[in-house]
Amino acid sequence: MTMKTVRLFFSTTRWPLSAAIRAATWSRWSHVALVDGETVIEAVAVHGVRRAPLAEAIARAASFAFVDLPARDPAAVLAAGAAQINKPYDYTALIGLALRRDWQARDAWFCSELVAWSFEAAGQPLLRSEVVRRVTPQHLWMLPPMQQMALAVTP
Repeated sequence: MTMKTVRLFFSTTRWPLSAAIRAATWSRWSHVALVDGETVIEAVAVHGVRRAPLAEAIARAASFAFVDLPARDPAAVLAAGAAQINKPYDYTALIGLALRRDWQARDAWFCSELVAWSFEAAGQPLLRSEVVRRVTPQHLWMLPPMQQMALAVTP
C-alpha cells in the first residue's frame, strides 16, 4: 500500500519581511505553501491567496525544503486550499506575531494558517483546533512526520 502525502514547500527569501517573520517565530522558515503538481497554493503579502508556478516559488527563495506530510485524502486538502484563492493576505497575523495573540481573520490568510486550515477543513487536522489560529511555519516544520520525511533542504 502506497502512503498518500501532501507536499509542502518551506522557504525563506532575502526580503526584510522574511527575516522579521523568522526572528519573531524563532524559525528557519518564513513561508510555507501547499504543492499541487507544478504549482503552489500560497498566501503571500500583496497578492493574497493564489496559485503560482512552483518554479517561481523556488526562484524567489533564498533557501527552501520540500516535506511530504502523510494525508488520508491529499486531494481534499488541496481542494480546501484552492477554495481560498483570491482571498486577501492576513496582515493582522504579522501584528499577532509581535503581540502573541490569536490572529486568524475570517476571510484573509497568513501562509501557515492556510496550510493548517486546509488540512483541518479536509478532516485531517495537524494540530488541535484552538492552535490553528496561531500556527507559524515553524509549528508545521516541527510536526514529527515532517522531521522523518524532509527532502532536499537547500543551504
